[in-house]
Amino acid sequence: MSGTSLDGIDVALLTTDGEDKVERGPSATYPYRPDQQALLQDALAEAKSLTDRTARPGILREAEHELTLWHAEAVERFLQENSLNPSGIDIIGFHGQTVIHRPERRLTVQLGDGQSLATRTGCAVMFDMRADDVAAGGQGAPLVPVYHRALAASLGVRPVAFINIGGVANMTWIGASGDLVAFDTGPGNALLNDWCESHLDVPFDRDGALAARGMLDADVHLKLAMSPYFEKPAPKSLDRNGFDVSVLQGLSPEDGAATLTHFTATSIARSVGHVPERPKLYVICGGGRLNPTLMREIRSLLEPLGEKVVTAEDVNLNGDSMEAEAWAYLAVRCLRGLPISFPGTTGAPQPMSGGRLARP
Repeated sequence: MSGTSLDGIDVALLTTDGEDKVERGPSATYPYRPDQQALLQDALAEAKSLTDRTARPGILREAEHELTLWHAEAVERFLQENSLNPSGIDIIGFHGQTVIHRPERRLTVQLGDGQSLATRTGCAVMFDMRADDVAAGGQGAPLVPVYHRALAASLGVRPVAFINIGGVANMTWIGASGDLVAFDTGPGNALLNDWCESHLDVPFDRDGALAARGMLDADVHLKLAMSPYFEKPAPKSLDRNGFDVSVLQGLSPEDGAATLTHFTATSIARSVGHVPERPKLYVICGGGRLNPTLMREIRSLLEPLGEKVVTAEDVNLNGDSMEAEAWAYLAVRCLRGLPISFPGTTGAPQPMSGGRLARP
């Protein structure tokens, strides 16, 4: 899994039937070097003009080739570190790197050559798992909710919400009978990461320290919060560049960070208006859970209402590896022809499977 935060490649081992059986194994993260991040940033810029999901103009061809090699190296390193043999791996779930996501144009592009990855690793690969849903009129995201439902069986609380704060933040709501509602809530870490990179030449706001020293600019926050995206009913999904951040111009690094952190927190709190019943428990996953300033903001908005906010680790889950675990789970579901998206999660016309299978 390589997410919109562009921080690295997450690898996780899962033993699963794609349904109720889930045995979580080891996991690891292999951070991107600055030059790798720069190539992906160039690819994101190039992809803004894409209209054909199969086209790879300019830097996109090189980025796809290199990204696939990085993933192959990550798999090989992971297997070696855990004394695993490729012959013992039934399937690799390969997300690739999203460079453009415009479901309203029935367009989503995840860089990554599944056949090359299969050939290099010697393992079967399931990839391009969003495309069928988008082609059918769905949002193509989020796809993790069906895995969240499998994990929620151990929590004993309903309704429960999983909030994944990656580059974009998304919510999975699981009702008493297992019904699912899922959607992107708004910005996650991407806008804040970009702000830190452009103003201080650092990749992210470590420990939320920059935002903690700043002051919220209420006028700028209001302009961001007035995006029509927040009024759209669920399900809905968001491109990482879906907000106009030019309104932040003129703010100090600290005040910009504080405003963006508040924007992410309030977007999550507002999103509860799109689910049938308020959750009793929120499980926070993804890199955002490691930002104490962001977590304080989220708790200050939700816990006064009697709802509990915990991190994945508080309930014996792994917030770093969950998305990678989910891609393994989804790969097995695709292999078995089971649905990975649903009307309540992506807006697909009916429950749908997906993915393309590459064999070595």
